[in-house]
Amino acid sequence: MWTNCTKYWITSRTNMLYRLILKARHFLYDSGMKKSYRSEVPSICIGNITVGGTGKTPHTEMILRMLHETDEWGGKNIAVLSRGYKRYSWGFQQVSREGSAAMFGDEPLQIKKKFPGITVAVDKDRVEGCRFLAHPALLESRKSGKTVLNKNFPPADLIILDDAFQHRKLKADMNIILVNWNRPIFEDKLLPAGRLRDLPERIDEADIIIVTKCPSELSDWEKTKFAYKLGIRDYSTSSCDGTSPSGRRQTILFTKIEYCGHKAVFSTADPRYFYSKKLMMITGIANDGPLLSYLSDYYRIFKRLCFPDHHRYSRSDIRKISSIIKDNPTASIATTEKDAQRIIDCSFVPQAIRARIFYVPIEVSFLSQGEREKFKSILREFKRS
Repeated sequence: MWTNCTKYWITSRTNMLYRLILKARHFLYDSGMKKSYRSEVPSICIGNITVGGTGKTPHTEMILRMLHETDEWGGKNIAVLSRGYKRYSWGFQQVSREGSAAMFGDEPLQIKKKFPGITVAVDKDRVEGCRFLAHPALLESRKSGKTVLNKNFPPADLIILDDAFQHRKLKADMNIILVNWNRPIFEDKLLPAGRLRDLPERIDEADIIIVTKCPSELSDWEKTKFAYKLGIRDYSTSSCDGTSPSGRRQTILFTKIEYCGHKAVFSTADPRYFYSKKLMMITGIANDGPLLSYLSDYYRIFKRLCFPDHHRYSRSDIRKISSIIKDNPTASIATTEKDAQRIIDCSFVPQAIRARIFYVPIEVSFLSQGEREKFKSILREFKRS
């Protein structure tokens, strides 16, 4: 068996190799040896430095709501482009509300269900995806269009790029980077020793930094201290602006999670179970700690099943859940909205689970009205430079 010393040596060397690979890759793009492309319409990237857990999906939803509140973008055709992680389909696809998480990915499907009036698409090749969103007619003539199931959507006026910060081939007009308050990048390490998937110094390339999952109240001193640890100097809580190490102006904002009323996953749910105080919690997300803390205030959680992020539930998973429920017939089951998209795909879920499983939607909001107005003014004034 390997000793702890051997494991540490292997991890540290792998960490160093990963850092060198990242530095080399970024050098190729920064020097112009590898080319980056801009989409033909304005684009906003929502990304992070870490592997999950920053809340990209609820922040994408918040940005969509705020864009629709503005006169400048409210009447425009806004599109969301995602990779569609762990989907079974290939190439460019337009997401439909009647589709499945297996076909499009859980996050794009969740966004489409909440915002049926916007175009949501998935494509691993973000440059190609942006081209199709700007010019849907290309799908009729291009060879790639042969596999696209739904080609009927209007040309986009603005594209929201979900999780595209590491996609260096595509250069967004605005970069919004999310940082988790509870696991900040300045206290983390690169993979595999930590959860950083990119160099922490790349935070310097953000136009806006949103610190997510904050406590409900933070003092100005706490915000300033956090910004300082990120390398931001001269941060002002009144203007929400500071100066990055390279001297560029950056906006730093702070948000919190707000849990909404629970909703049934299946239409055949029995609402009587939702009044049960005995709860089983199942999740397949990067960090279920905040949800656990929230539910613990209202329920006695007797069982907690944690699966990997974007986990696709199998028959054996469902059998395990059924077995636990059989021994606890009055208990209800709670999960996340993202998990709900994947669980709905499972035709083999028995009625005993369908009757009692609900999900807890989340939204995000800024800690202060001033921060919200600051962000809204940025969206209102946003245009291609």
